[in-house]
Amino acid sequence: MPASDPGHRRNNFDALRLIAALSVVFSHSFLIAEGSEANEPFAWLNGNQCILGLIGVFVFFVISGYLVTESWCRTPLPGRFALRRGVRIYPGLVVNVLLCAFVIGPLVTTLPGPGYFAGPELRDFFAKTLTLNPGPLALPGVLFADNAVGLHINGSLWTLRYEVMMYVMVVMLGMARLLRLSTCLVLTALGIAAVYFEHELTPLGDLGEWAWFLGFFGAGMALHFLRDRIPFDWRGALVAFVALVVFVRIGHLIMLFPLAGAYLAIWFARRYDPWLDYARYCGDLSYGLYIYGWPAEQLVMWLSGGRAAWWEVFFGSLGLALPMAWLSWHGIEKWALRWGRTVGRRPLAVAPAPADG
Repeated sequence: MPASDPGHRRNNFDALRLIAALSVVFSHSFLIAEGSEANEPFAWLNGNQCILGLIGVFVFFVISGYLVTESWCRTPLPGRFALRRGVRIYPGLVVNVLLCAFVIGPLVTTLPGPGYFAGPELRDFFAKTLTLNPGPLALPGVLFADNAVGLHINGSLWTLRYEVMMYVMVVMLGMARLLRLSTCLVLTALGIAAVYFEHELTPLGDLGEWAWFLGFFGAGMALHFLRDRIPFDWRGALVAFVALVVFVRIGHLIMLFPLAGAYLAIWFARRYDPWLDYARYCGDLSYGLYIYGWPAEQLVMWLSGGRAAWWEVFFGSLGLALPMAWLSWHGIEKWALRWGRTVGRRPLAVAPAPADG
């Protein structure tokens, strides 16, 4: 049994993030193998309202809203906050991008070496990924399979842009002394409305997409402020689960998910089930699995000559992505986080902004 990590928290947040990442890889296996997620079982269960992987993304945003709000309220320093968010996303992402561009790309491309490296698509790939452009992301001459997503190098990265936009919002609210429960409830309501009016928001581009995710992140923020005011127990979880079933029946699972799914996620995450505490033994693999899952699935599809079934893509990709996630955590992510915490303890040349709540 490994020695106890004094910084390791006794909760299920790591386990829930891993489950969410696995759900994303699972749903993507249908898209990558079949060019469509129409046959994904969870979509079939809810009348094609939502795939399981999208629920996983919602859970990521709920958890992020909860923990990021806690982080700001604990240390309301914009520079330190930005540093800690940056070291969580960028070090692992940069290595992922380099591996896709200089290992997977040259392996799969139909172009000769000089043609591949001279292509403008390579520069465009770096520019889009490192600025968190939602894509689509392609590399010169790379086609994994002849289907709707065969050109896409990493279809999981598109949500990172909106995650960072949420971080900016938290800083702005904190510095304006507006980071409080009432504000978070308004944001959640606006996010729910944005899902309802999503077609009208399409012309707004990134701002519309950000608003679409706002309800999930806002619900997590609100639950942070409610954490000591409402009970998180099995009775509340049961009510939340029944509510989700009702939302499915009335055809509004996505729009109303923040009203019940967020509670269910935070209730589970705040618990501590020792048998789920995998991170104590092998580290937090969720982010690594999230960013390596899609490229691994595409590589499995390419190796099969475009003929792999969804289950072959799913399990085959886990055999590649989980070791890469382990290497990413132990070789990059945890050291970047430790560096960020060390630097973050030093005085910064940014005056603190008081946070309400």
